[in-house]
Amino acid sequence: MVYETVIKNVRLLEQSSLFHIGIINGKIVRMTEDIIHGEIEWEAGGGIALPPFVEMHTHLDTVLTSGKDLKNLSGTLMEGIELWQERKAKLTYEDVLERAEKAIKLLIQHGILYVRAAVDISDPELTALKAIISLRAKLQHIIDIQIIAFPQEGIISSPKNKDRLVEAVHLGADAVSAVPHLEHTRENGIKSIQECFTIAEHYGSFVHIFSDEVDDEHSRFLEVIADLAISKGMGERVTVSHANAMAYYSDSYAAKVISLVKKADITVVSCPLINCTMQGRFDSYPKGRGITRIKELNEANVNVCIAHDDIQTPFYPFGNGNILQAVHMGAHLAHMSGETERVEMVNMITKNGAKAFGIKDHYGIEVGNRANIIILPVDNVVDMLSKQPACRYVIRDGQIIVETKPSEPTWHKDSLISLT
Repeated sequence: MVYETVIKNVRLLEQSSLFHIGIINGKIVRMTEDIIHGEIEWEAGGGIALPPFVEMHTHLDTVLTSGKDLKNLSGTLMEGIELWQERKAKLTYEDVLERAEKAIKLLIQHGILYVRAAVDISDPELTALKAIISLRAKLQHIIDIQIIAFPQEGIISSPKNKDRLVEAVHLGADAVSAVPHLEHTRENGIKSIQECFTIAEHYGSFVHIFSDEVDDEHSRFLEVIADLAISKGMGERVTVSHANAMAYYSDSYAAKVISLVKKADITVVSCPLINCTMQGRFDSYPKGRGITRIKELNEANVNVCIAHDDIQTPFYPFGNGNILQAVHMGAHLAHMSGETERVEMVNMITKNGAKAFGIKDHYGIEVGNRANIIILPVDNVVDMLSKQPACRYVIRDGQIIVETKPSEPTWHKDSLISLT
C-alpha cells in the first residue's frame, strides 16, 4: 500500500525505537516499524514526534512593542501597566494585526498550533479585540486561536469593562477574565470574580482569570475561584494564570488551596519567564522564585500548564516564540529536573494544554487522529529542553506548514588543530 504521506524514522517521547507514520486524508492511518512508502515522504532522522504545543496564555495585542516606543526602565509590572495604558490609546487596527501576525508565525515555527490569547478590552472601541478576531479567521486553516477578553483595568474599578466583556463575547471572544488582585479592595476583587463567572455561565464561555500575580501571602483569590468553579460545576472550563502568591502561603494553607483546586478540576497556568522576571522585586534576600507551586500542584494531579505570557512587551522584553524556553525555565524554578519530571514538564505544553484548551478528541500521535504533528530534531527530552530547537517539521492535517532545515557547525582544519 502506498500512503499519501509518510513520515519516516520518528520516535515518541522517551521511546528508543523508530517507526514510520502513514497519513491519508489528513489522518494518521498507520504507525509501524515496518518499511512503508508514500507519494510524499519526509525524513525525520530519528527526531521526536509530538502533538502540537498548546500556548495557554499569551498577549497578541501587546506583542512585539518592547524596545521601540515602549521602554520599561524599572522592569516592574506597575511601570509596564502604565506604559501599556499610554500605548493602547494609540492603537490602530493595522498596528495590532501586523504585530500579532508576526508573533503567530514565530509561535508556529516553534510548534505551537493552539493559542489562547488575552486581549485587553479596556479600550472603548475594542480595536485590538476586533483585529485579533480578524486574524483568527484569516489563519484558522493553520492554527486554532482562542481569545480571552481581558479587563486589564479591572471590572469593579473600571465599571464599563463589565459591558465590554459582554460585547467582547458577542463579537467572538471565547473566554472572559478578571484581575482580582488589581481591584481596589479584596471585596471588589471577589465581586470581579463573581461577575466574570456570571457572564461566562450565561454565555457558555470559558473562564480564564489572572489571579494573585503578587508577592503577597494575603492575596487569596484562588480559593474563591475554585469554590465558584465547584458550586457552578464549571471546573474544566476554568483556568487560572499566575497564582504567584501561593509561593508565599504557609504550607498548611497552600495544601488546603491545592486540595480545593484539585477538587474543582480547574487548570493552573504558570508563566515562568515573565513571573520570575517580574516577581520578587520587593523581597529582601532570599528573594522569591516568582512562580506558583508547580511541583506540588503537579504532584496533586492538578492540570498544570506552562505558557509564555508576554513576548517582547512593556512587561517582558525577551522571547522569540519558543515555548520550550518557558518549560526550561520552569523546570529550573520548580526543581523538576528528575527523570520523569522532565517528561511531565513537556506534558504541560502538550496534553495538559489540550485538556485546558478543550480539545476532546483528535489530539495525540495515534492512529485515527488528525495528522497534527511536530517533529523536533532531537532524540531525548534533555536535548529538547537544553537545545530548545525550532521544529524540523510542523504539520497540520498531513500538510507541512513550516520546515526548518537542520544546521550543523563547520569546523575548519586550523581551528581543530589549535583545539587539540
